[in-house]
Amino acid sequence: MTNSDTRKLTKILVANRGEVAVRIIRTAREMGIETVAVYAEQDVHTLACDLADQAYSLGSTLAKDTYLNGEAIIQVAKRARVDAIHPGYGFLAENAEFARAVAEAGITWIGPNAQAIEELGDKIRARQIAEYNNVGTIPGISSGISDAQQVYDFAAQYGFPILIKKADSGGGMGITRLDSNADVDRFFTDHADEDTLKASFVEKLVERARHVETQCMRDEAGTFAVVSTRDCSVQRRNQKVIEEAPAPHLPADTEDTIMRWSQLLFDAVGYVGVGTCEFLIGPDGTPYFLEVNPRLQVEHTVSEEVAVIDLVREQIRIAQGEALCEVAATRGHAIEARLTSENPADDLMPTTGKITRITWPGGLGVRIDSFIREGDSIGADFDSLIAKIIVRAPDRQRALARLHRALWEFSVDGLPTSAPLIEHILRHPDFTGPDRVDAPDDAQFAVYTKWMEDTNVLKDVKARMERAGEVVKPTQEPESIATYIVELAGKRMHLKLPEGLLASAQEAAQAVADLPRQRLRGARKRKKAETEIEGSDAIAPIQATVVRVAVEPHATVAEGDLLVVLESMKMEKYIYASCNGTVEHIHVGPGKTVKAGDLLISIQEDE
Repeated sequence: MTNSDTRKLTKILVANRGEVAVRIIRTAREMGIETVAVYAEQDVHTLACDLADQAYSLGSTLAKDTYLNGEAIIQVAKRARVDAIHPGYGFLAENAEFARAVAEAGITWIGPNAQAIEELGDKIRARQIAEYNNVGTIPGISSGISDAQQVYDFAAQYGFPILIKKADSGGGMGITRLDSNADVDRFFTDHADEDTLKASFVEKLVERARHVETQCMRDEAGTFAVVSTRDCSVQRRNQKVIEEAPAPHLPADTEDTIMRWSQLLFDAVGYVGVGTCEFLIGPDGTPYFLEVNPRLQVEHTVSEEVAVIDLVREQIRIAQGEALCEVAATRGHAIEARLTSENPADDLMPTTGKITRITWPGGLGVRIDSFIREGDSIGADFDSLIAKIIVRAPDRQRALARLHRALWEFSVDGLPTSAPLIEHILRHPDFTGPDRVDAPDDAQFAVYTKWMEDTNVLKDVKARMERAGEVVKPTQEPESIATYIVELAGKRMHLKLPEGLLASAQEAAQAVADLPRQRLRGARKRKKAETEIEGSDAIAPIQATVVRVAVEPHATVAEGDLLVVLESMKMEKYIYASCNGTVEHIHVGPGKTVKAGDLLISIQEDE
């Protein structure tokens, strides 16, 4: 945020896409503020671009050249003459360098300043700030790792398992679990360079811990408020699945402690804006500081519902130099379920396709935050979120019933979603606890961050889906439309013409253009079929980014050995050898983007 005098913002660029971009644009319109959307080429037809007053192309399909390209975004901001940039969440929202560049360009940054982002974004520095301000931290070493002996000594004092985290880790990435001295030895063999060690720190693993957070705000005058607590313990691979507010069945003294700690953390770095403090709550109710997220959270909606507040509006008001609004006591209970294009019948692997039909739930206390419309396609380039279904009710029991009903109304054709997983969790006694209508007297709210993995929830869902024979209907092409979206000098515009006027010309041009492509597609299909018949080469099953290649050229591999780790939409996919053989050629490297069917590794199968 700039330190200029209080002033009215009149035009905001939203440096993001999808659901959060739509969310910000809607609030800005209610406030009488113009909005500018930016888009990657595949997002030209999206709802955010339709709702914004203006939309500008970022000239590429790749995240690094579009939503992660701060220079290109600032150039558009100057061209469109905006006076503020809202980063949303993800992409550049926690990038201190971008926040600083925005401020240096004379544009208001809607969020905490670059210094606060830097201090909180470095997990080692954040631990040090917490410790200095008497905020309870997980037992650990709040400095870079010097050598293996330091880790041995820590483990001897606190016991295994322990975690080694990168200072810039987040979202479950950059974390290594160690369960023995042998694991320590293996870690130092794989991470021998001094710079990596200096940028990593050690923590004791808090087992069976809940993930609880506080939604906070602080203005330029230093006035601070906690809007609500939230529970985000239902996670898979550190990615949140269900969130609710206020955090249920939280001891009163624990709640008071984390609210007090939250203010200490915000005051310590002079935080100005809206943000979230995250904590782990041990089985005995002991809270531990985890991190501060200096941005809007995906799950901010449940805090809004129980506090009757618009957090995006408050972000904009604080950025204008205004004082915090009065925060009312929370009322009722709210739950958010994240619906994603991930298939529970296939270990929640991301799926792509065209949505041919979608039915949203409605009724009292139901809110849908989405950007998806019938005919839209879900690709593999960005996050798999389709929508957030948020319900609010007078108490948790009725909120659970309302979310059941909302999911019953929801349906989509064209690709699988995570809805069956959500429905299963909502029925599980560990999640419902004493809030189930027929709950026994000793029922407990018993979920924790690794609960899904430890209880094989996904396996149970998959088995139920197989018994029910649930399938996804094939996609269909959308019908012709009379409104055309064109791009002129990099600016997105609507062109309305009588339906069918351009059809014949388009069909003729497309037929000519498709001739060589059809032959190429046929050749690719034959090649893919050949490799599938051979069964030895490693083929990419999905569009993804290569995270790691686990073998070397000419290495001998056995069936089941790990070959490549892929990542798509924050989910990892492991590619294993299908036979015994020798690595002939490695076609990819870390950071490379591959498509479904691409050859990853050629393997000569043993006779």
